[in-house]
Amino acid sequence: MTAVERGLVHRLWAKLPRPLDPLRSIKVKFGVVVVVTACVAVLIVLWGYPLGFRARETMPIGLLIAVVVIQLVAHGMTAPLREMTAAAREMARGDYSRRVRATSRDEVGELAQAFNRMATDLAEVERQRREFVANVSHELRTPISALRAVLENVADGVTPATPDVLETALDQTERLGRLVTQLLDLSRVEAGAATLDVTVIDVSAFVSDVTAEAAAGHPDALFESDVAPGLRAAADRDRLHQIVANLLDNAARHGPAGRPVTVTARAGNIPGGLVIEVTDEGPGIPPEERARVFERFSRGSVSGPRAGTPGGGTGLGLAIASWATDLHGGDITVLDTPSGCRIRLMIPPNIGEPI
Repeated sequence: MTAVERGLVHRLWAKLPRPLDPLRSIKVKFGVVVVVTACVAVLIVLWGYPLGFRARETMPIGLLIAVVVIQLVAHGMTAPLREMTAAAREMARGDYSRRVRATSRDEVGELAQAFNRMATDLAEVERQRREFVANVSHELRTPISALRAVLENVADGVTPATPDVLETALDQTERLGRLVTQLLDLSRVEAGAATLDVTVIDVSAFVSDVTAEAAAGHPDALFESDVAPGLRAAADRDRLHQIVANLLDNAARHGPAGRPVTVTARAGNIPGGLVIEVTDEGPGIPPEERARVFERFSRGSVSGPRAGTPGGGTGLGLAIASWATDLHGGDITVLDTPSGCRIRLMIPPNIGEPI
């Protein structure tokens, strides 16, 4: 029999009905198999007595027929296990597309369903890994190529080493440094190495520091703040700074030049909680992309007057803001707004004992 014929037989055999699938326990299935075996053997022996056959003559025939009946009755009991074994071998080779037929309701069927979910999750993890490597390679290549071109022109004497040229090289170096820092933060978060150092924060002073830093990095942007007087909250200052700084950087890059980026801070609905909102007057984020903007390397689409212009971001800022928010047990959401973009950060109370 050729390999094609064997494959055809295997597919036909796999499509046969599985009579024991409705049973919810593998123990009950084994019990049914034992009872069917005994009944078939006894019936063959009883059938042979009136015809003059002795038990030693009819018993082998009865057992042989019982084996055939069991193959039909118990079809599918162990098929998922064989399929899982074959699928596991394919996964070891990097193929996560194979799935197991999970029609039974017993423990083997539950195992098959769990195996299929695991295969789906592994396939998604592998897809994200490949995208991550490709995106990191692209992000690193861009500033390195630009920096190399500038330095080669200076070294070859094509371009004089003027302050403007050196500032261009410095900008690319800073961009590369930001990307490396964000990747290190991402690595620490995913490895579970990121912890919280909770302290009581003066929110007004904190917002002033963050907006001053953002203004230094975006001199063309206008930052405004509205903080409730005397507001204090318990949080990890460095992680909270990471969140708000990334939100301000994103708003400044996508908002129109000269228009304000507004930071508001107030107490949460539960005493001790903190709510911070960052609003800009840019093109906004379409509703269908609001969940994706917090994924790695997702920049979303830019429409309006700044369509087609590069944002200069790495696509990691909002993802890191989301992970830092999760460390606090909080929530970060893109809100509905008539124009522009409005992102709300909510930090719950009692995230840890303040130092």
